[in-house]
Amino acid sequence: MKTIRTISIAAITALLLAPFASYAASVSARGSTLDAAEAIIASKAKEAGAQCYKITSARFNNGVYMTAELYK
Repeated sequence: MKTIRTISIAAITALLLAPFASYAASVSARGSTLDAAEAIIASKAKEAGAQCYKITSARFNNGVYMTAELYK
């Protein structure tokens, strides 16, 4: 019983992570504001055909530098 439960949990986890493992690309952008940098990220995501993106970092020092992961 315990072995079946362990195998089931592993299988469910693999199935849940499979769509994200199939495509993930990093992009970066520079802008004068957070909104401007995010707009560039969104534009790059649309160009790449990504369904969504996740901003992974944003720094402000005489402008904004932002990185994101794209997911298909």
